[in-house]
Amino acid sequence: MEVERNPAGPSPIAEPGGLSHYRFGLRIAEQGSVLSIGDGIAWIKGLPSAAMDEILHFEDGSRGLVFQLADDRAGAILLQQTGALTAGVAVYLSGQRLAIATGEALLGRVIDPLGNVLDGGPPPECRHRRDLEVPSPPIVARDFVATPLYTGNKMIDTLIPVGKGQRQLIIGDNAVGKSALAIDTVINQKGKDVRCIYVIIGQKRSSVVNTIETLRRAGAMEHTTVVVAEATAMPGLKYLAPFAGCAVAETWMGQGNDTLVIYDDLTTHARAYRELALLLRRPPGREAYPGDIFYLHSRLLERSTHLAPAHGGGSMTALPIIETEQGEIASYIPTNLISITDGQIHLDQRLFASGFLPAINVTRSVSRIGGKAQHPRIKQEAGRMKLDYLQFLELEVFTRFGSRLEASMEAKIRRGRALREIFKQDRLSPLPIEFQLAWMVAFNEGMFDNIGIETIPACLERIKAGVENSELGIGDSREQWLKSVTDWLQREGQP
Repeated sequence: MEVERNPAGPSPIAEPGGLSHYRFGLRIAEQGSVLSIGDGIAWIKGLPSAAMDEILHFEDGSRGLVFQLADDRAGAILLQQTGALTAGVAVYLSGQRLAIATGEALLGRVIDPLGNVLDGGPPPECRHRRDLEVPSPPIVARDFVATPLYTGNKMIDTLIPVGKGQRQLIIGDNAVGKSALAIDTVINQKGKDVRCIYVIIGQKRSSVVNTIETLRRAGAMEHTTVVVAEATAMPGLKYLAPFAGCAVAETWMGQGNDTLVIYDDLTTHARAYRELALLLRRPPGREAYPGDIFYLHSRLLERSTHLAPAHGGGSMTALPIIETEQGEIASYIPTNLISITDGQIHLDQRLFASGFLPAINVTRSVSRIGGKAQHPRIKQEAGRMKLDYLQFLELEVFTRFGSRLEASMEAKIRRGRALREIFKQDRLSPLPIEFQLAWMVAFNEGMFDNIGIETIPACLERIKAGVENSELGIGDSREQWLKSVTDWLQREGQP
């Protein structure tokens, strides 16, 4: 406690902001000190009024965030650390919560979870600031997921559709194409008025640079903000990264815009949170994760939704990425995320090794609400396609034994193999939804039934070229599409 005095008494000089405004009074302030520091966390004594998630200012210029409260001390995660930070440094309360600058100026920029620019450009001029931790929208502020979000992937847009406002998990082992699928989705939003936020957590710098350069070459950075907490960042920044990306998207969603957030990946995020929790002596639970690990991800993903028109009508679609080990989706963190999200896209290591790319395992993939947002024309053509494809995968097992099959079974197997060849797609080549409708019309009319597997890519290229040069839209009649697809395939000879 300090008492402010003016020994000379109030000055008669009336100067703006001068001594004439000086008054006797008490100024009460808390000053703590650092007990210990290390591994990105600090223990502090002497701050009895500290609140959870409050920003702390250290005398040396460092900053921290209150993360643990004990009887005689407070634990803080470090946000910024100088070389002069050591035990005994004074610490002060700020009375503020962590917020990030948001707005149009962030489009095309690369920032860290605190809003600092990492791309070498000038700081963005943002008029809005938003807390990283806010409650998710209430039920009355939400609307049904009713508009499709196209990924540009043939298998997803037809069999595992995603709607705007949905939370669709991308799950699979390491290095099976999860990030590539997410990047393709971001690239496909070009020209569709969807703002994208790509959150990169715990990846090495070369991978981060490669992702940014890939987006830039594809022209996707114009509608994308990249939030980066690389592998060398402090664990506190890795923990805050997805919340920072979510805050940026929420501002645009509240203004009525459609947004897409990629969390790459939440496995690394969970490990960073576990590291912080153990360092701050929180009781460990299953696999040493703290007891609130489920709440950590649920409160993040519940903020993704489609707002009702009365609340702006914007949407935030979340594509969290999670990593499995040896294809085990029943482990702790994957099961948590599966139960929180509205479906999952499972990428299989065996399919990847066999050359089927993208290695999406249809038997383990599902979209629980995306079908309600699917365009009626696409839904009509997709119809029983997924069920027929699953039946083909079961029937194909019998062909390995060399047994003779009925003619109807052989026809189903030929048809299934053609469909599997159609589903193959190179990375960085998202396709328009009109092309998806065109090839499904051709497939359902049996145009791929009696041709060789090796000729299917050439046929698809003809359809793609025809779609690019055509003015047909997804809402046009099936008869128009059938006539056009037939002409495109016969233009250079019947396939």
